[in-house]
Amino acid sequence: MRMLSRYILLELLKVFGLTLGIMTLMFILIGLVREANEQGLEPTQVVQIIPFILPDALRYTVPATILLSACMVYGRMSSSNEITALKSLGISPMVVLWPVLILSFVLSIATVWLNDLAVSWGRAGVRRVVLESVEEIVYGMLRSQRTYSSRSFSIVVKRVEGRKLISPTITLQTNGKGQSVTMSSEEAELRSDADEGTLTIVCRNGELEVEGQARIYFHNDVLERSIPLDQGNVVAEETHPSYMAMNVIPKAIDDLRKEMGSEHDEMAAVAALGMMTGDFAQLASPEWNTIDYVLRSNQEKIYRLETEPHRRWSNGFSCLCFALVGAPLAIRLRNSDFLTSFFLCFLPILFVYYPLLAFGVDFAKNGTLPAQSVWAGNVILIAAGAWILRKVIRY
Repeated sequence: MRMLSRYILLELLKVFGLTLGIMTLMFILIGLVREANEQGLEPTQVVQIIPFILPDALRYTVPATILLSACMVYGRMSSSNEITALKSLGISPMVVLWPVLILSFVLSIATVWLNDLAVSWGRAGVRRVVLESVEEIVYGMLRSQRTYSSRSFSIVVKRVEGRKLISPTITLQTNGKGQSVTMSSEEAELRSDADEGTLTIVCRNGELEVEGQARIYFHNDVLERSIPLDQGNVVAEETHPSYMAMNVIPKAIDDLRKEMGSEHDEMAAVAALGMMTGDFAQLASPEWNTIDYVLRSNQEKIYRLETEPHRRWSNGFSCLCFALVGAPLAIRLRNSDFLTSFFLCFLPILFVYYPLLAFGVDFAKNGTLPAQSVWAGNVILIAAGAWILRKVIRY
């Protein structure tokens, strides 16, 4: 029995390793092309972000790969009547199914870790590479296209001579008021600071115009302007549940609940004072409305924080669920064409599991459903797999 289990496990590992390598390579290439196009990355920067994209690629490719491997190995065994031969000897099909179930369980744990690593380390690493290379990226775009634009600023130049921008026109987008600042000069230079996350533009002999307000000339003078590179987005991502490591989520929930407790006490004090003095206008004051808004906002954040660990665990354990459906179904189909078995397994997963996951996540985040509802798709796959497995064992 152990020899048979080792043989099947070895077959699974060979197919899984080869398929995972091919699928992950394709996924990484697609991700690199997207990042290179969006950020204007050069080959050196593209190579630097590969380690940070890898966990993101693996968390998507591992579940699909274990399903494909199970369909390939068990479909071939069934079409060759190996399963029938084992049953004729009185050996339960579970003997040959345990290896894929154990392997998929181990891969599920690894995929949960990859989900956490991809959002807490991988995305931050890609952003850091881009920030450290922003000066070269901008210069490269200006040399080749004479223009560069981002969400916070844009530059148009006549030409680039070494590190000098000749006749640049720089437009800066200011936050909040919708006004833009335009700087035109004879020449300019860029200096980046990755530690501070800023790009400084040094202009010589030109003018600065604030849209609709004023115009300043700086002939025979130098004007420097520092631009924060997505600092607002970085802060937002660091506090967004989708970008937080799971080990910091419980503390974030406790902090929010403590904050809500103090806000509840403040609202209770204001309400008690209003009832004692008869001044009920305080209950409709801007301060009361602000506290109420903060409470509702914090509660929504708690819903999101409570949902995120369940989402990552359910995503990770899709490996086990996929294998539990794919392996017995491949045995039942007895089809040597593993692609047929794979798509017959994957299409119901695509149209049932992922919509249920998205539905559960959306409704759990707004508090309509409990956070555990994101497991609905997994439960259905486990039930379907158990039903198919029962038929395999009996018949």
